[in-house]
Amino acid sequence: MFSPSSDIQTLRCRYLVIGSGVAGLHTAWRASQSGDVVLLTKRSLFDSATAYAQGGIAAAIGAGDSPELHRRDTLAAGAAMCDRAAVDVLVTEGPSRVRDLRAAGVDFDLELGGAFALGREAAHSERRIVHAHGDQTGAEIVRALVERVRASGRVRVLELTRALELITDTDACCGARASCAGAALEIHADATVLATGGCGQVYRYTTNPAVATGDGIALAYRAGAELEDMEFVQFHPTALDTPETPLALISEAVRGEGAILINAAGERFMAGRHPEAELAPRDVVAREVFREQQRGAVYLDATGLGDAFAQRFPGIFALCTARGIDPRSQPIPVTPAAHYAMGGIVTDLAGRSTVERLYACGEVARTGVHGANRLASNSLLEGLVFAERVARDLEGVAPLARLPAQRAWTVPVLGDRGAAQVAANLVRDTMWRHAGIVRSADGLLTCLTDLDDIAGRLPEGATEEANLIDTARLIARGALLREESRGGHYRTDFPQALSSWEHRHVRWRGAGAPVTS
Repeated sequence: MFSPSSDIQTLRCRYLVIGSGVAGLHTAWRASQSGDVVLLTKRSLFDSATAYAQGGIAAAIGAGDSPELHRRDTLAAGAAMCDRAAVDVLVTEGPSRVRDLRAAGVDFDLELGGAFALGREAAHSERRIVHAHGDQTGAEIVRALVERVRASGRVRVLELTRALELITDTDACCGARASCAGAALEIHADATVLATGGCGQVYRYTTNPAVATGDGIALAYRAGAELEDMEFVQFHPTALDTPETPLALISEAVRGEGAILINAAGERFMAGRHPEAELAPRDVVAREVFREQQRGAVYLDATGLGDAFAQRFPGIFALCTARGIDPRSQPIPVTPAAHYAMGGIVTDLAGRSTVERLYACGEVARTGVHGANRLASNSLLEGLVFAERVARDLEGVAPLARLPAQRAWTVPVLGDRGAAQVAANLVRDTMWRHAGIVRSADGLLTCLTDLDDIAGRLPEGATEEANLIDTARLIARGALLREESRGGHYRTDFPQALSSWEHRHVRWRGAGAPVTS
């Protein structure tokens, strides 16, 4: 219970879960079957990248498909950087997790006979993408999982609560210090799970929600957990090109249904640049769109779908029409945007980090599934599969032998909100220019210098912006060290993939120097 005798409120629980996307929600609900859970989320339960996910979930559940085919596609997209054991877990356990969601009430799109209606996306050899309400898959999954969490009598939800620091004692994580609606809160837990999502807000153009500021990465880094592959960031080729943040996503599924990319002259350009054309791996399409943008605007032409567009993609249709674009008769202006981080907190197949009693799952984790380039629609699947594995492993975590000693601390008070916002925008601009889709040594060195300068001018109490800078530095430093091009990482001064870098990772631990392994 909260302690009324101290300015610092304390809360004791069996499991602490930080984050409320698909991974956090599923972990919290499953873990509540073996102990009480505190679920902490920075805004509301509905504020996560999951809620924005349009494409769907990839799983080998269709006739003629198999986990082996899904495995091959995942490994191919990962560009010789995937952990094969993790990929095996994903593709073999994935179908069961999708069926579990259906049993839990997720209203997936079905054929007349009751089978899943399956779509195809880039770099998939089969139609294996499961959707809900057309392009509202993520929102429907969040709805069902939130209902399940709220129905549980053993999950305490703390919204508007920011994790400020992980509590460690003798190299084990014992919970977290947090700001709960501005009040100081210590949560002591037998095990802590980071499910904080990604870090797309380090870039000027992103499809990630405002909460995706790399908090989990920064928390784990400062607690001494190992991180890996931070240089591998996936840029989605087709975000709606409008002056807003985050940018609305135009799902890859639209290209899967036949839409084509055209330049300002109305010419289709992908057909001559990759055998799979618009369905080439995302890193390829994103770079080609970026190159075309140097000459003029780029559009996604889905007019061939006609009236079927509104039926198949009701959410995207509403997004476009609200901005004065009718995709049934007009091409859609698009731009690449930061979309997904393949790197993150190193975990084993049970989601355990290198810090005892600290777990990670979802986008914040580096399970090894995605390698250098995530295969489309594998992200929701990874969140579900590894959240389930985390929850199972939590059952065996012993209670803390003793609670960590409390020390005096206060919630940092932001001294100048305007200055903090300026700093965040400067981070995003320099990362987009120098550590984005196209990189070079000169640009990355400039980026790191700029980040140091911005960090030196951060106003007091700018904790979220400090997380943003820590995460940005890790991405830029990793990109500088990897002297080749592979997957989501492209260097103009090292434009080829090198065999010497295959299955070789840039690993970080705390403030120490990076190592390659």
